[in-house]
Amino acid sequence: MSGRVLLGLALAALAAAPAVLPPFFVYLLALVLVTGLLATSLNLVLGYGGLYQFHHGVFYGIGAYTAAVGITRLGWPAWLAFLVGPLAAGLAGLVIGFFCVRLSRLYFGMLQLSLGSFVWIVALRWYPVTGGDNGIHGIPLPPVLQTLPGAYALVAGAVVASLAALWAVVRSPFGLTLQAIRDNPQRSEVMGVDVRAHQLAAIVLAAFFAGVAGVLYVALERSVFPSMLFWVLSLEILVMCLLGGWFTFSGPLVGAAVVVGLRTLAGRYTEYWTLVLGVLLILLIFFLPEGIMGHLQQRWNAHRAPSARPATAGDVRG
Repeated sequence: MSGRVLLGLALAALAAAPAVLPPFFVYLLALVLVTGLLATSLNLVLGYGGLYQFHHGVFYGIGAYTAAVGITRLGWPAWLAFLVGPLAAGLAGLVIGFFCVRLSRLYFGMLQLSLGSFVWIVALRWYPVTGGDNGIHGIPLPPVLQTLPGAYALVAGAVVASLAALWAVVRSPFGLTLQAIRDNPQRSEVMGVDVRAHQLAAIVLAAFFAGVAGVLYVALERSVFPSMLFWVLSLEILVMCLLGGWFTFSGPLVGAAVVVGLRTLAGRYTEYWTLVLGVLLILLIFFLPEGIMGHLQQRWNAHRAPSARPATAGDVRG
């Protein structure tokens, strides 16, 4: 079955979900889509850019908090706040990335983690604006978004459009150059590539789409919390990329579905669901280090290789 057929079936399933699934599973699917977009945005700089972005969740939280504060404190229309949120996240990515790209991979991650934690502290302590550790609840939204089908339609449409844009970025000359930088930054620089500029642009793009995921969370939940900016969430996103396959485009989506599903199902029986996730991750490191989709892609390539190999004289004689 071709990729286009699978894509068409997936889009049809997303469109039909509200009509055939119970409300809880529609909500769960919307949450998977939001989380999958967040993980895919991280993978742009992690899997394709080779940058250790340890605190990617901060951009998710900035997008969500910008929309929430704009609506509840500044009186912005919801649609305006939803547009400004990703822009604020992209601007934060520009500022944080400007300092981080000057460092090597591990030190890049440590500085990015520190700056992201600073933003979390501001959100946690700035009670008059952010609500502090209570967050912001009951965010007023247009009537169409106050119903689950309406919120789901916005989430599904925005996620599909964002994933299409990220796919175009990955397949563009910019995306291919970014992968070359990941594999050998020194050789890329010798060839005349502005390594820091490409890395900074990738961080801004990833932050922007993380901000899109943040405002979609607001549309779905009508609330924001400081935990959205905490490093634990960023660790979860990183696990999603590794679990699904961080060198594949669809891997983070699969990883997000596994983590969100595991958190929902295992969380009903035990509060230590992260222990189950930890055991799963350890098994993955030993048996599937390339991730779920990475392993499937390798098997598919190995399956196609014999049929794609041209016939030789020995084959004819045999």
